[in-house]
Amino acid sequence: MANLDEVSGWLSANLSELLAKYKVPGAAVGVYSGGQVVDFASGVLSHATGVEATTDSVFQIGSITKTWTGTLIMQLADEGLLDIDKTVVSYLPDFELADSEAAATMTVRQLLCHTAGFEGDIFTDTGNNDDCVEKYVATLRTDPQLFPPGEMFSYNNAGYCVLGRIVEVLRGKPFDQALREHLFAPLGLAHAATDANSAILFRAAIGHLPNPEDPDGNPVPAPIYNFAKSNAPAGSALAMRPRDLLAFAAMHLNKGVAADGTRVLSAESVAAMQAVEVTLPPLGLMGDHWGLSWELFDLEGGRVFGHDGGTIGQSAFLRIVPGADAAIALLTNGGNTIGLYFEIYAHLLRELAGIEIPAHPLPPAEPASIDAARFLGTYANSVGKSEITQDEDGRIWMTDTPLGELAALVGEVERTELVHLTHDTLIPVEPKYGLHLPQVFIGDDGSGRALFIHTGRAMRRSAESNTGDS
Repeated sequence: MANLDEVSGWLSANLSELLAKYKVPGAAVGVYSGGQVVDFASGVLSHATGVEATTDSVFQIGSITKTWTGTLIMQLADEGLLDIDKTVVSYLPDFELADSEAAATMTVRQLLCHTAGFEGDIFTDTGNNDDCVEKYVATLRTDPQLFPPGEMFSYNNAGYCVLGRIVEVLRGKPFDQALREHLFAPLGLAHAATDANSAILFRAAIGHLPNPEDPDGNPVPAPIYNFAKSNAPAGSALAMRPRDLLAFAAMHLNKGVAADGTRVLSAESVAAMQAVEVTLPPLGLMGDHWGLSWELFDLEGGRVFGHDGGTIGQSAFLRIVPGADAAIALLTNGGNTIGLYFEIYAHLLRELAGIEIPAHPLPPAEPASIDAARFLGTYANSVGKSEITQDEDGRIWMTDTPLGELAALVGEVERTELVHLTHDTLIPVEPKYGLHLPQVFIGDDGSGRALFIHTGRAMRRSAESNTGDS
């Protein structure tokens, strides 16, 4: 295995070239191994300002925040203030969803491992005051249930906002204050920010979005910095350096103990968070299983856990290898971040831990012609709808229409050709951001047609669904 000097040499020699290759404006990467950390940065924080990215720059970590929220919940369990197998309404008596029975029976554990089953992509802005998470959770009373609690996995942002509200109630303080006092402070974090107001105290990265008018594919600065503060427990605002993210990862590697010996989380809770709770369909980029907040990957060479995050033009990746006492954090602000992730992590995980990242699924060179009747129809949630059709030549098409608040950012309707990959899985012919994302069709609506498209999120067949040709 390589030592940190060899890894440092590779990053120093290649990072700038890799950013140029994948049109990434700026990035910072940190590597932890056996108690030591090295970090590097390259590029710019914004194409508008040209400010250089440094290792002290803060990038948004997006949904990696969920592992921090999960850690706050498990701290409460350690203190005897919470039992994750009790119902959510045990701690939030006013918690309501459109399905009152589901709201009354779902547990904290189901929120932690994304099996609660209600619609999760809700980004309602309820202001920037200390009561914004409380107000957000109150808006969920009309949120529909996709499936009964505990039935299967479906990634759920809103569920983590509910967990954040539980933290607020049991701690008696706003979520961001609980985050600073119960994680930032014991971990000794020096460059971490809970919102835009604190991020601006540092060199803060600005997200970049695709620019269809640029023939060279260079992204442009996003018009806003972050999602609504009401979604902070799910990952809308938390920003930091790779080095600070690695301090959090190292605590989880070291059975809940920070670098200075401070006990942050019990060894039992650390182990529970990494234990398999639910197995996922073969989705490509996501883990094979999910624990309590953590994605779990069974890779050639050993088990890896971690999480990814995406905000408005910023993407973050964290991978932790318990068998090698190693972790890697990559923070970026736009461009083909998936391509950059694969190239950096394939090299570093192999060199640090003998871990091989599998090739991402690709469409077959000669796809089989199939009768797509089981898949055809319209599937929808609060942020978009996907219509699957088959034309007279037998070609399968997916038309994606953004809905709700996300439509203002994404905007355009996209039409993509799909081909058959395996039994109940279709895959796009053309990649998006360097990725052919599998579309897994699961369940049965009672007539032999799939009930859900699963891409990490389960999108349910619409009641108005049709099976017409394009």
